[in-house]
Amino acid sequence: MSEFSQKKEARVKALVELTRLLIQGARGIDLRDQYRLLFKGLVPADIITAVDELYQQDIPLEALKTGINKMLNLFQIRIQEYPALKPGEGTFLWYLNRNNEALKKKLSVLRPKNTQLNRNPGDKKLRKEMLEAFHEIEGFINLYEIKENVLFPALEKQWSDYRCVQVMWSYHDDIRRDLKSLIEELYKDPFDIKAFNRFLGSVYYNMHTIVFRDDKILTPVILETFPEDIQNRLLEESLELEFPFVRPEKESLYKQKENINHQGLIDLGTGKVTPEQITLMFNHLPVDITYVDENDEVRFFSTPEKRVFTRSISIIGRKVQNCHPPDSVHIVQKIVEAFRKGEKDEASFWIHKKEDYLLIRYFAVRSETGEYKGVLEVTQEIGDIQKIEGEKRLLDWEEE
Repeated sequence: MSEFSQKKEARVKALVELTRLLIQGARGIDLRDQYRLLFKGLVPADIITAVDELYQQDIPLEALKTGINKMLNLFQIRIQEYPALKPGEGTFLWYLNRNNEALKKKLSVLRPKNTQLNRNPGDKKLRKEMLEAFHEIEGFINLYEIKENVLFPALEKQWSDYRCVQVMWSYHDDIRRDLKSLIEELYKDPFDIKAFNRFLGSVYYNMHTIVFRDDKILTPVILETFPEDIQNRLLEESLELEFPFVRPEKESLYKQKENINHQGLIDLGTGKVTPEQITLMFNHLPVDITYVDENDEVRFFSTPEKRVFTRSISIIGRKVQNCHPPDSVHIVQKIVEAFRKGEKDEASFWIHKKEDYLLIRYFAVRSETGEYKGVLEVTQEIGDIQKIEGEKRLLDWEEE
């Protein structure tokens, strides 16, 4: 193992071996001597490549996440001591790091309150204070939306070993789920302090885990591998979304989109319209539309006034399989393959998302000769539609 500190390939191989042993139940303390040179030569990029290789192996996702947690605990000091580059002030990564710091401070402030609540679970005033605080922390989910829709597509394009994003996305989903459950527990009466503590422990651990990996692994490697123009573009694209706590001034940073040629008409077969008119038509429909071509790459999405699911321009050209969290991507793959083979032409689902009731429909797109040309995803809020009764005729409009 004398070459581990010199050659990345050897370091990554050893890191994969070590993580698999941890997954199988080995104790980290027992592996220190065997892999001692890793503790001297390891760099953040090694971890990204090792996770990429592990993700492609036949390891259940939850077991893989546990193994990665144990592996990173072993190398935490080494990672913290790595002489990493620092993001420039006002850049995308700077805002990512600053929001992570703000989150840590907010979580830290809540620790003594949690201790007080455990001493007196019946303190409703304290529960209300914590409820308000966790609703504020819930807004941090916006940062995960930015990462999933702006940063992750860029990583997939820039790195061949990008699959760590799938693992991180799964952690994001764990946090979303447990934070929602934690807040629900605070509303309940009688209050179950044990259930609350269980969700709280998971939220604290996973949020701090993601902050550490953002700041100490992702950020240094992005700074080492991304050209400056791509880093700048990340910030531009993130402006359409919303950083949770520390936000850029849109007016000073926003760049106007490329001008559309409004003069040329496009023949749609049943009429001729300008590109601007096509854009306006799509964006005024009361639905979210996303088109994925026959190569499984996202080619278009509409931007109505109220979009249900977050999208950014970074998604264009992204494989549809990478646009979904690990827990559901296999279902998406089955739908696409069924459409491709001609076995199905439509798939529908309906879910509740906060106050919205959503109908999500996938349609196979085919040419006039029946050749598969991709998938159209259409999402619509149907809560108000379900309440419709009786009739309302065109002539009744003036009575409103």
